[in-house]
Amino acid sequence: MRSMPGPVAVITDSTACLPAPVAERWGIGVVQVQLQVGEQFDEENRYDREEIIDHLRAGTPVRTAPPEVAAFFWAFQDAASKGASAIVSVHISGRMSETVNAAREAAQQVNIPVHVLDSGTTGMSLGFAATSAAKVAAAGGQATRVIDAAERRFRGSREILYVDTLEFLRRGGRIGAAQAFLGSAFSIKPLLTLKNGEVAPLTRVPGQRRALTKLVDLAVDCAGDQDVEIAITRFGPDERDLEIGGRLRARLPKMVDSTLVDASMILGAHLGPGAIGITVSPV
Repeated sequence: MRSMPGPVAVITDSTACLPAPVAERWGIGVVQVQLQVGEQFDEENRYDREEIIDHLRAGTPVRTAPPEVAAFFWAFQDAASKGASAIVSVHISGRMSETVNAAREAAQQVNIPVHVLDSGTTGMSLGFAATSAAKVAAAGGQATRVIDAAERRFRGSREILYVDTLEFLRRGGRIGAAQAFLGSAFSIKPLLTLKNGEVAPLTRVPGQRRALTKLVDLAVDCAGDQDVEIAITRFGPDERDLEIGGRLRARLPKMVDSTLVDASMILGAHLGPGAIGITVSPV
């Protein structure tokens, strides 16, 4: 009698911004991207969020680095030891980080198939993709169906970002096409998105309040009449996210679910304190 194949494991990285209970519920492995703060270098989950925000505001150098290949290797080995027949490993855009390349290198050292996906995005666009993949895996789906679920979500999702300043993106070298907005007056607030795997400009709006109103307008336009999940992502404590959530609920009757998440400290290091993002993800 032939034995049934084991389940497919799903692994992502910490830029997916997945709340710990969600990752735990669906059995998603999360490999930590690394931060260097001054002379200290460690995985991002070992830092205190408020301290990172204070360092950024004080001008302390805060840099990011992909996980070590060994971190992926042991995550893959752990999944294999628990009976996984295959692994789907979905990660931040390769144009923004070397994370996906570290995963590919580790995948060559594991004795079960490891399918490494470059999502071309990050944040909850990546988080929703990993969660959808894990749900299919939990229902007994084989690797091809798990991959399809992840790809459908990250290709359909959209990130719309508000930042107080482009300075942190400039410092980190992740500014991409949004460099066209550099030199704007302090009162002009940029709205950004992710396009072709990197940060890209959307528009500039005078004043913070108008910019946040425009942020909501863009999210509503993006959702259209589709059934969508919405995530509001913040970097640092902020009451504005509650107001944004209320506006979206009032204007999106086909919103299936919404969630408020804290941005990965990796993303926060590039976007800066006060950054707010809206992820629009058709379901």
